[in-house]
Amino acid sequence: MDDIQKKLASPSKASHEDIVGRIISYSCIAAIIILVISILYFITSRGLATFLTDHVNLWQFLTGKDWNPGSLNAQGKPQVGALPMIVTSFSVTILSALVATPFAIAVALFMTDIAPKSGTKFLQPVIELLVGIPSVVYGFIGLTVVVPVIRNLFGGTGAGILAGTIVLFVMVLPTITSLAVDALRAVPAYFRSASLALGATRFQTIYKVLLRAAMPRLLTAVIFGMARAFGEALAVQMVIGNAVLMPRNLITPTSTLTSQLTTNIGNTIMGTLPNNALWSLALILLLMSLVFNLLVRYIGKRGEIKS
Repeated sequence: MDDIQKKLASPSKASHEDIVGRIISYSCIAAIIILVISILYFITSRGLATFLTDHVNLWQFLTGKDWNPGSLNAQGKPQVGALPMIVTSFSVTILSALVATPFAIAVALFMTDIAPKSGTKFLQPVIELLVGIPSVVYGFIGLTVVVPVIRNLFGGTGAGILAGTIVLFVMVLPTITSLAVDALRAVPAYFRSASLALGATRFQTIYKVLLRAAMPRLLTAVIFGMARAFGEALAVQMVIGNAVLMPRNLITPTSTLTSQLTTNIGNTIMGTLPNNALWSLALILLLMSLVFNLLVRYIGKRGEIKS
């Protein structure tokens, strides 16, 4: 009885390790929270300085077409219209996702329900290799291969939304494919068995059962791919043309939010209007990243409710 009371009174070695583990875990969590809050505060404060300190009209910033923060227009107002970059960023993101999604889902279905195990073992490392290739390599290939081909076929410089879409299509394809494979593998096996037992063909099982059951996770995969495409900088910068002009078609040089940031952020002075305007572009990117994350959470919850 006395031994039991001594053990209860004195903390054991396991309890000490548990306390140390909790302290380390909570410390890491606190550090991550502080880091995220610091990043959000820094970008938000710098981005809002364009409107609070330099008194730029928010509507004119979002809808203006002229971008030259270092000079004034005829009305004596700074030329900080971000509409061409916003339109281009959404254009290359949406187009690349539209092109990549059918290919990604087709490859994912082939790996999960059609190909033998040997084919899956071959394709999986290939997809993982594509994910790990640096973006500068994609950009260099686009600059030396894609841009000249577009120039020869359609004329012009070859740089523009079409070149950026092709490069981003190759970049987001492995991301969407990997997540789509996980989404299809998460569908319970008895869904397939029940469909085949009722006399459905393989195509009917895939189209009417698997894709519908995995649709929330597949949409999540597409949104993750769009988030990567929207935030990609270096590869797009190398093939987009970097001219802040409203795109008239798919083969005219233009600029995205990220390409404008990477091109000019090192050439401005902190606290000036050109620098604050670039931080406002970064704030738009941050807000769009938050929107993509909220969409992922919303679709995930909808999928849980339906299942």
